[in-house]
Amino acid sequence: MLNRRILRVKAFQNLYAYEQCKASNLNLAKDYVREAFLPDLNSMEVQDKPQLKKDAETTIALFSENLNNKSLIASGEHGTKIKSEAIKAVNLYHHNNQKDLEFLRKNMVSAAENIPQLYLNVIQILIGFSNHVKNEYDRKRKLNQEHVSAFSGELNLAENKILDFLKNDPAFTSETIRQQADVEELELEIQEWFREYVKPWDKYQEYIKISEPSKEDDLDILQDLIKKIIFKTEAILSYFSEKDLNWTENKAVVRSLAIKVLKNIEEVEVGEEYTLPEIAINWEEDKEFFQNIFNLTIENDGENRALIAEKTKNWDIERVASTDKIIISMAITEMSFFPSIPVKVTINEYIDISKTYSTPKSKQFVNGLLDVLAKELTDQGKIRKSGRGLLDNK
Repeated sequence: MLNRRILRVKAFQNLYAYEQCKASNLNLAKDYVREAFLPDLNSMEVQDKPQLKKDAETTIALFSENLNNKSLIASGEHGTKIKSEAIKAVNLYHHNNQKDLEFLRKNMVSAAENIPQLYLNVIQILIGFSNHVKNEYDRKRKLNQEHVSAFSGELNLAENKILDFLKNDPAFTSETIRQQADVEELELEIQEWFREYVKPWDKYQEYIKISEPSKEDDLDILQDLIKKIIFKTEAILSYFSEKDLNWTENKAVVRSLAIKVLKNIEEVEVGEEYTLPEIAINWEEDKEFFQNIFNLTIENDGENRALIAEKTKNWDIERVASTDKIIISMAITEMSFFPSIPVKVTINEYIDISKTYSTPKSKQFVNGLLDVLAKELTDQGKIRKSGRGLLDNK
């Protein structure tokens, strides 16, 4: 269904979301403490506001010291309320983290499984534009309202070779049905989108001036329709946003897959069999990889970050970009717990993720650190490869 690179990206996005959740839960726990030490407006006794504020700060400090302990480690001489509220804050923090983690675990699989439907929707919108052009042409001829030259390029999109291939491809039709990716309910919207955004577009006007567009011309206009119209027009993007709660994270992957479908067709020779990308792979096996890389990274994140801190002694670990820490932690996890994946493959995959999702300098930082860690962990026997994983590790 989805290749491993896309699944790594999706796991990374969910790990980043979990980090954001933990940061929010930390603030919520601190807010809880502050509220616990607000003056009691219903009390007849005089409230010592400075002392209450000081107690709140002490409780927050005690809470922060014991953040990773599910039961409070008592330290120093603290009053009963301070210890009690600190324990409650720790429990609240962990409870909210667990709740968010369970949601992400469940949601990330369904979100990944929804991606094929989304990229097929993009292709179906292109086919909808093509069909609209043909229908309009036939309507005008039937009504005899306008003479259209046989050499006019008005039908170029209707006769687009790439789309014509897809319209007649049984595998594409079958997958569209299986993924419930038809856009019949969008017929009126597609007509409006074409009139408003496609027809007046300069690139489209240039395209219909070509008397006999080549396969390359046909591919070029479709790629630009995806990049410049479908993924730049607010009305169309709103359709996908309503359809997919994870659209912000998914849209780059969806766009990439839709374009890949078109490029693959352009490269198909006459009579050669065509297979839609990312669909023939064993999803159950890939889903297991997807879930494991997410869960194992979380389970080993503390140890992984200790390794990062040790190798960046001249850096404050907090100064390392949060995205880099997640990427490196994922890579360490994959090298350590997935024996069939070669070390070089893992390093290259996470370098590529850092190029797109982290800082401009992340590529060099991630590359250098992973090279050092891979060698050290291999020497220590913590990275053991087998089968295909033994290949290309030097």
